[in-house]
Amino acid sequence: MSELNQTHDPALNSWVTSANAPGHDFPIQNLPFAVFRLRGRNEAFRGGVAIGDFVLDLGRVHAAGIFSGLAHQALAAASQPELNEFMALGKPAWSALRQALSRALAPGSEWQAQLAPALFDRAEVEYAVPAKIGDYTDFYTSIHHATTVGRLFRPDNPLLPNYRWVPIGYHGRSSSIGVSGQRFRRPSGQTLPPGATTPQFGPSKRVDYEVELGIFMGTGNSLGNRIDIANAEDHIFGLCLLNDWSARDLQSWEYQPLGPFLAKNFATTISPWIVTLEALAPYRVPFSRSADEPRPLPYLDSPRNAESGALDIRIEALLQTSKMKAEGASPHRLSCTSYRHAYWTAAQLVTHHTVNGCNLQPGDLLGTGTQSGPLPEEAGSLLELTVGGRQPLALPGGEQRTFLEDGDTLVMRAWCERPGAARIGFGEVSGEVLE
Repeated sequence: MSELNQTHDPALNSWVTSANAPGHDFPIQNLPFAVFRLRGRNEAFRGGVAIGDFVLDLGRVHAAGIFSGLAHQALAAASQPELNEFMALGKPAWSALRQALSRALAPGSEWQAQLAPALFDRAEVEYAVPAKIGDYTDFYTSIHHATTVGRLFRPDNPLLPNYRWVPIGYHGRSSSIGVSGQRFRRPSGQTLPPGATTPQFGPSKRVDYEVELGIFMGTGNSLGNRIDIANAEDHIFGLCLLNDWSARDLQSWEYQPLGPFLAKNFATTISPWIVTLEALAPYRVPFSRSADEPRPLPYLDSPRNAESGALDIRIEALLQTSKMKAEGASPHRLSCTSYRHAYWTAAQLVTHHTVNGCNLQPGDLLGTGTQSGPLPEEAGSLLELTVGGRQPLALPGGEQRTFLEDGDTLVMRAWCERPGAARIGFGEVSGEVLE
């Protein structure tokens, strides 16, 4: 597991002065990765790192020739249009580049004059999905979400017995994953109206969002070889925000017996920035369950996972309607929760995914599933917040919502903070439902 080093020092500042502003998502202790290009230019995407209000162009840093050894090798891979090659290099290379960048961006750096021209204002750039995602698996790691949703559809048996033993997941559609700012048409499909015996076809009337995190795989495993939980986190490159859009009416008709299909594959939106697992080291918390919950089976259990396998990442969801946009009103917060409430850790997801010999590859994406906390205001979807659409939410300006309407934009933000550590953030992910 990642350990603390000099890059996490809360007293560390940067010569990029905007990175030193209190509460900024991208201080020098973060240094997340993305791929970007200047907006409106027909140029290739390339790797970048966020620092304050800027993106550091890793291609230009590489051309400057200021790093050596493993950091130089990692920099060459990280400056490519997709981060897969960098992800494949493994934890020592990721850490070497992160530490080299931290030194280069710190006050008194001998390379400040060479790096300053490689900074671009984040307001002037656009992003792409940061890696080629070969496969996407979405899990179901919030017992609070699973139980609440289960009560809506199975009041007498809300949580199926396998949930407490198996990290439940399904294979999603990677081709429809887009980066923040994704706009998509309202999906259509079959639904079964209440009381009807024959389905009808048409646009979904119950489009929803799901507050999730995405886990980007770094080094993979060969077919037939499992990843042990003792070193599962060494295979994880980092985390991003993820919105798993859902058509609840399509979902309720189609999901039995094989699970989600058209209700999930029309769009998934991720944030452009991947926060490395190393940057998240200060925000680890014990993985624990109540005494009446079963202990994970041995292959999903380890002392280190129990000691520090969970992460306290706070995530909020905000809604901005078309009326709010027209009036210049800011997005309205719907809920706020923490990833620390997850029933399964990231390491457990990786281990279970490969226990049958399944091969994961650099750039593969795992979704955590909707992250809902134990309190009603910590729910990660409208399905929960509106009790299946029966209790509309009141919004500023007199509007109401049960599910998303055309022109609605959903925004998610996430951050980590605790005493004795610098606050770091994930930026945001937004997406808009079109007619």
